[in-house]
Amino acid sequence: MSVEANRLTMSRFVDFINTASEELAQELISDDAAFFVPGRPDPVRGPAGYLEIIAMMRQGFPDIQWSLEETIAEEDKVAARFIMRGTHQGTFFGVPPTGRKIEVQAMNFYRLADGRFVEERGQPDLLGLLQQIGAVPA
Repeated sequence: MSVEANRLTMSRFVDFINTASEELAQELISDDAAFFVPGRPDPVRGPAGYLEIIAMMRQGFPDIQWSLEETIAEEDKVAARFIMRGTHQGTFFGVPPTGRKIEVQAMNFYRLADGRFVEERGQPDLLGLLQQIGAVPA
């Protein structure tokens, strides 16, 4: 795929993560895709695995939204910088809801094949997030 096609796919991916649309998950994510999540020894896989990641975030931050701030695309790879924003309204990493707003960056690296995501390595600023909800001193 071209760099421009990968950028357009990223735009649709942002729609997917902000809506948790199962239809978009099936369209955009390969059945054998691997998503490497910090703190988990094994990747989650396929559309259901990515929906699991989104559900975990929405459990703590039901109104969470991601904005794509920057991308770098080359061949079958895309690097993306996101900002996640939401309100801590549910238990997250064992921390009860605080009602605090968060604004946290994430740097993710993706590999695509045939217009679908086949791999993600994500690095959200979990320390910053935990500081913002008061779980860790600033």
